Formats: sequence, structure tokens, C-alpha cells
Amino acid sequence: MDAIRVLVADDEPEVRAALADLVASDASLELVGAAADADEALALARARRPDVALVDVKMPGGGGVRAAREIIRVSPQTRVLALSAYEDRQTVLQMLAAGAVGYLVKGTSPDEIVRAIARVVRGQTTVSTEVMTGLVHELSTKLRGEALRSEERREKEARIRRALSGSGVSVEYQPIVDLARRSAVGREALARFRLDPRRTPDRWFAEAVEVGLGLELELFAVRAALRNLPRIPLNEYLSLNLSHRAATSVELLELLGAGVGDRVVVEITEHEPVEDYAELVAALARLRALGVRVAIDDAGAGFSSLRHTLMLDPNVIKLDISLTRGIDASRGQRALAAALISFAEEVGAEIVAEGIETDGELRALAALGVRYGQGFFLARPAPLP
Repeated sequence: MDAIRVLVADDEPEVRAALADLVASDASLELVGAAADADEALALARARRPDVALVDVKMPGGGGVRAAREIIRVSPQTRVLALSAYEDRQTVLQMLAAGAVGYLVKGTSPDEIVRAIARVVRGQTTVSTEVMTGLVHELSTKLRGEALRSEERREKEARIRRALSGSGVSVEYQPIVDLARRSAVGREALARFRLDPRRTPDRWFAEAVEVGLGLELELFAVRAALRNLPRIPLNEYLSLNLSHRAATSVELLELLGAGVGDRVVVEITEHEPVEDYAELVAALARLRALGVRVAIDDAGAGFSSLRHTLMLDPNVIKLDISLTRGIDASRGQRALAAALISFAEEVGAEIVAEGIETDGELRALAALGVRYGQGFFLARPAPLP
């Protein structure tokens, strides 16, 4: 058989000389050139068209990655065999991605280098045991991680589907109160989960979104709340928390199209970023045509909620608890609340203050002109009587 024609490329003179001597001393191999950098290796590969190029990973002129990629481009039949002291995963993967068919760690025995050259010429691949051990360990770790994540997702989905079956899920209603008369004008429906693991409702809804069941869980909660609407006094409205995804759904339009829209306020929450405000505005217009009013939840909590407020033209603006808590002792909070109250008056919206927990907070809000509020000081969430 013809000798295998080999190109050596390494920037270290001693290593380059040792590899050249190894190739030249083996009868099955023929040395066609020795290069000190990527540019020289590329020129030799273009001129000599070697069968195999032994390429150092870290050398001048763009390194082994560039050398491997360019050598294969100018001499497609050349099989690139990476040779380096670097055993890290990133380097190995970069060289293999550049087209190398083998990766040997410097210090590999001369006999093994010769055998590796012969293997790659026959169309096989070769990777040093040290490198392969690391890659196999990483791959097995990755596969174990993927298996654990897959199992965790299945468990999450099973929990959400248990909730969707109605097991351990209920709705409580927190009154929204006329602060002057201390009488209820509406009730906010709040889902409650009595399932393991015990945690807050927002985490249940977030987990449902993770497993692709966010809309289903929201609509389940809406249906449960609407079932009790006949038990709510006719002079009170029902307030429903909705993400933009639920607000734009056909299912919600059908649920509120059954002659109940004029008794419903939808609170647009920010569980997920709104990607298409035009779509949301159009969907809210369809709900408004049914008599539904629109509220912005958590107003004043940050820039995103203010943008929300401007874009959606709400009928009701709900002051976030971060504004109302301790407002009687904070001039800054009162100033910001006053600005939102003035804005609401300008656009014809009602203000509802959330999270009122003390008489001082209630008095401060009333002094600012807030007419409606809710919070533990007024009434806690509870099942309907």
C-alpha cells in the first residue's frame, strides 16, 4: 500500500520536530511538510494535499480551529487529527465542529499516534482515552440531568392536571369596598390551592405556564368563579384576574358572552410579558362590547405597569400594595398615588387601592380622594356565605 502522506503543524519547535521524526521514521507514513502556524499549514495543505494533517489546537494564525476548517476547504480529502495538551470540553468540541475526525492529547505514545493516523485514513474516528472519558462523563451527566428535568416536568404536569380535575381547588372572594360607606361594590375572585406542595397561587399559575397549561388553569379558575356569580348581590361586580393570554382567548369570550359581561371586571395581570399589545387591545374591545370593564392590576409597581395603563385605556386602575402599604407615613408614596389618582380622573377611570391593612392607610387614601379599596383591614378573602 502507498504510504500515508502526513502534514505536521505545531508552533512548538521541539514538538514539531518530534512529530516530524516520528512520521519520517515509520515506513507506513510519508512526511509532506511541517508548519509552525495556521497560515503555513494551510499553504502546505493546498500545495501537497496530505492524507492526514496533525494539527495543534493552540498555535498562531487563528489556531487549530481555523487551520482545520481551512485545510478541509482547500483539500477535502485530508483528514484532520487534532493534537493538543488541552483536554477541556470546549476545545474538543470546537475542533470536532471544525471538521477534525480525531483528538489526541499531547503525551500520547508514538505507537498510538501512528495507529490513530491509520484509523482516520480508513474513515474511522479516534479520541484519546483521557478526552473520551471526560466527554462520556459529561454526556452521561447531561443525560441524567435531562432525565431528571423530564421527570420533574412530568410531576409538574401531573400536579396541574390534578388541579384541573377540581381536586383541592376552590375560589375565595375578597370584597372591594366603598371607603366612605364601608359597603361592598364588588368582589375579586381568588383561586386557592389546597394541594401538595402547599404554596401561593401565583406559583401554581407560574408552574402551569411552565408545562404549557397556563391558559387551561386560568380558564378553570374563571369558570369556577363564574359559577358563583348568581350568589353575588346584583349591586356588586365580579373581578377576575387574567393574563394577556387568557384575555385574548376565544374561550373567555364565549364564557363572558353568556349574558354576564356587564357584571364582570377583568383585571389584566403581568404574569407574562405582553408581546402584542394590538392583539390585546382588540380582544379587550370585544369584551367591552359585552359590557365587561377592564382594570389594570398593580398600577405604580414599575415602568411596565405604567406602560400597561397607557396602552390599555382601563376603566379601573388598582393601586399596587407597594404604594398603599405605609402610605400614611410616606410623603413620596402619597405624591405618587396622587399623580395616579389625577391621571385616573383625567381619563375617566376609577381608582381602587389594594392591600389596605391599617386605619391610617385607609384615612390617608381617603384624604387623597380614593373612593374604593380592598385589603385585610376591610375584609379578608373568604368563600361566599
